[in-house]
Amino acid sequence: MENVETPELTGLEWVADFAMSTVPPILMGIIFYIVMRAIFRADSTERKVYAEIEAEERAKRKKLPNA
Repeated sequence: MENVETPELTGLEWVADFAMSTVPPILMGIIFYIVMRAIFRADSTERKVYAEIEAEERAKRKKLPNA
């Protein structure tokens, strides 16, 4: 095996390297959270509207005389 020299990093280089390594996954996590939250809220709203429509239809059926 060949010995490869690795340069020593200064404090600022280390911080910059750390930031460049962690910022993209954190941003992807935030985007994923926002998208999933939007999907779940849309589903919740859809269920609520569907329940209201169902309640209206049941109320209409109760008002109609049995044929």
